[in-house]
Amino acid sequence: MKKRCFWANPKNPLYLDYHDFEWGRPVHDDQHLFEMLILEGVQAGLSWETVLNKRAHYREMFDDFDPEKVAAYSEAKLRRFLKDPGLIRNKLKIEAAVNNAKMFLKVQQEFKTFDKYLWSFVGNKPLRVEGITSVKDCPTETPISRALSKDLKKRGFKFVGSTIMYAFMQAVGMTNDHTVDCFLYGKKIRSLKRVR
Repeated sequence: MKKRCFWANPKNPLYLDYHDFEWGRPVHDDQHLFEMLILEGVQAGLSWETVLNKRAHYREMFDDFDPEKVAAYSEAKLRRFLKDPGLIRNKLKIEAAVNNAKMFLKVQQEFKTFDKYLWSFVGNKPLRVEGITSVKDCPTETPISRALSKDLKKRGFKFVGSTIMYAFMQAVGMTNDHTVDCFLYGKKIRSLKRVR
């Protein structure tokens, strides 16, 4: 049996797939980066597994995380979202998704792609945290996640605190934090094509 990072719930196939084929793999597709930015913000105060279990429904309701479409959502649509049990029914998080879509488009205009802006924070190559064996070894934020958080907040993004941004950095492969006993530890991990 494959040994994985301690957080990957072996009883949830979605979680195992997420760990094995997505988490920690460098992402350069803007639409996927937008999806993860929104989902990591939605996770605030919840488990990632809760969000992951609702991800397919989020994709359906949020137009596959097309930032232009999300930025144009009406108040009426947001009110419908608040009644949808397949979503995290938190008004601030739902409103933040629309706000962040608008800010995301502004960053794209300024830098040509969100990817170009984002990856500049790590010198355009993934960081690696060595020696993680348990939850106590895992950083929850770093100077880079704090800098990214600060800059995003300055640009008007919501739900982008430094801890959320570190989880986002892990999710999109800006940092590779697989534990030393994980079968993916130390392996060269290829960039991820957008997960559908």
